[in-house]
Amino acid sequence: MRTVFSFIKPYKVPAIIALCLMLMELAVELVQPLIIGKIIDDGIVANDMNSIAIWGLTLLGLAFLAFTSGVINSYFSAHAAQSFAFDLRNALFSKIQSFTMATYLKFPTSGLITRLTSDVQQVQTVFFMSLRIMMRVPLMVIGSLIMVFFVNSKMALFLMIGAPISFLFLFFIVKKGVRSFAQVQRRLDKVNRVLQENLQGIRLVKAYMRLSYEGNRFEQVAGHLKTDTVKALRIMEIIMPVLLFVMNGSLLIAIWFGAIDVKNGHAQVGELVAVVNYALRMTGSFSMFAFIINAFSRAKASAERMEEILIVEHGTETKSFEVNNLVEHKVGSIQFDKVSFNYPNSDRQILNNVSFTVMEGEKLAIMGATGSGKSTLLDLLPRFYDVTSGTIFINGRDIKEWPLERLRAMFGYVPQQSMLFTGSISENVRWGKQDAELNEIINATTKAQIHNTLENLPNKYETRVGQKGVNLSGGQKQRLSIARALIRKPPILILDDSTSALDIKTEAAFWEDIRDEQATMFVVTQKVRTAKEADKILLLNEGQVIAFGTHEKLMQMSEEYRQIAKSQAEQVGES
Repeated sequence: MRTVFSFIKPYKVPAIIALCLMLMELAVELVQPLIIGKIIDDGIVANDMNSIAIWGLTLLGLAFLAFTSGVINSYFSAHAAQSFAFDLRNALFSKIQSFTMATYLKFPTSGLITRLTSDVQQVQTVFFMSLRIMMRVPLMVIGSLIMVFFVNSKMALFLMIGAPISFLFLFFIVKKGVRSFAQVQRRLDKVNRVLQENLQGIRLVKAYMRLSYEGNRFEQVAGHLKTDTVKALRIMEIIMPVLLFVMNGSLLIAIWFGAIDVKNGHAQVGELVAVVNYALRMTGSFSMFAFIINAFSRAKASAERMEEILIVEHGTETKSFEVNNLVEHKVGSIQFDKVSFNYPNSDRQILNNVSFTVMEGEKLAIMGATGSGKSTLLDLLPRFYDVTSGTIFINGRDIKEWPLERLRAMFGYVPQQSMLFTGSISENVRWGKQDAELNEIINATTKAQIHNTLENLPNKYETRVGQKGVNLSGGQKQRLSIARALIRKPPILILDDSTSALDIKTEAAFWEDIRDEQATMFVVTQKVRTAKEADKILLLNEGQVIAFGTHEKLMQMSEEYRQIAKSQAEQVGES
C-alpha cells in the first residue's frame, strides 16, 4: 500500500490543515463535559446564575468554533482527497498504457476497470474520512480516557476495563475484514467481466436467443458477489453489539461506584455527569468503528489490488510521447531471421524458424489457414511482443535496438478487428496524425474509398461515431481504419485482413489508389486475387513457412498454394 498512499504527499499541506482543524474540533468536544460539570457543580448546585451564564456562553462560543472548524476542515479534506484520487487514477491509467501486451493479458480487462473506478473510490473515501472523522474516533477514545482520569481517577479505572478488550477484538475483526472484502472486490471483477462481455456481444446474444442463458450466467456471478458481500458485512455487523456490550458494561460499573462516591461525599455530581458524558462519547466512538473498519477493510483490499499494477517493473514499455514528426521514411529491407515465438506461460509454438526478407517499397501478402500465425507475425514487427528466438532486422538493425517510439512511428497499423473511438469521423481519422489538416484527412479517406460516402452524410466529417462505430457498417469501419493509417504516411503499412468486408470493385480501387504510396506493405489476406498483385507471397502453415515468392513462382512450386488458387477459382466460377 506504500506506493498507493505515496500519492498523498503532494497534498500534505491541505491534509495537515484539515488534521489541525479536526484536532480543534476534538479539543472542543473533550472540554465540553468539563464545562457541563462546572455548570452543574458551580452553577446549579451552588445556585450561582452568574457562573451558569459565564460557562454557558463559553460552551456556546466553543460550539461555534467547532462548527467553523468542521466546515473549513471539510473543504481541505475534500480538496486533498479528490486531488489524491485524480493523481492515483491517472498514474494507474498511465501504468496500464505502458504494459507490454504480455503483461496486459495477465490482468482481465474487467479487473483493470474495477481498479480504476471502484478501488480508487474506496481509497479516496477512506482518505477523506480519515481527515474528517476517522482519526478523530480513536483520538476521542484516548482523549476521553485521559480526561476521565483528570476528573476522577477511580471511576476512570472502571471504564478502562472494557477498553483493552475492545481494541483486541477490533484488531481481530480488521484482519478478517480485509480478507473478506478482497474477495468481494474479486467477485466484483467477475461481475464486470460478464457484464462487459454481454454488452459487447449484445447482437450475438439476441441473434442466438441466449437471453435466458446470459441472464442465468449473470445471476450466478452476481449471486456469488451477494453471498461474499453478506458474509463480509456480517463480520462487520458483529462489531457494534460486542463493543456496546463491553463499553456499556464498563459504564454501568463506573456509574454504580460513582453514585456511591457521590452519596458518601467522595465525589461531586458534576464529576459523575462529566465521567458519564465522556463514557458516552467513548461508546459512540467505538460504535463508529464498525463503519470505519468496514471502509478501511475495503480500502486496504483495494489498495493492495492497485499496488499490483503500480509496482510492475518488468513487462512495461518506455514512456510514449507525441510521434507525429518522428516517422523514418527510409526503412530499407525488413528481414526475419529464424524467428520463433510462443506466448508467455505457453509451450505451444506459434511461429517456428520463420525466415524471409522484404525489400523497401515491396508489398508482401501473407496467407495461411486460421491459426497459422499470420497476425502474430505482424504483432512482432512493432514489438507488441518480443520474439522467443531469432531476430527481426529493419535496415540491418535488430528492432530491439530501435527506441520503441521511433520504431512504432514507422508503422501504419490496421488491425483485423476495426476499432473506432467515440467522437467525430474527422477525430477518428486524425487519431493517426493529431495535427492533420482537413485536406490530409480528405486525401486519406479518398484513397481508402470512403470519402464519397462521408460527403453524403448529414454532418459529413463531423458525423458522430457511436461506441466502437456501432452506427457504421463493417466495410465503412474498415475503410476509416485504413484512412487512419494512411494519414500517417508511414514507411511500413500493416493491413491485417483489413479489406475482408470490401466488395471486389471497392477493394480493387483501393489497391490502385495506394499503388503510389511509398510504403513497404504487409498484407494478411485470404484472397488469391489480392495476393497475386503483391511483389511476394508468404504462405504459412502451423507457424512455419511452406512457400515464399511471387504468385507465378508459387503456382509452379507449391501444391498448397495451387490448391488455394484452384478452390477460389472454382468458387468464382460457381458464383
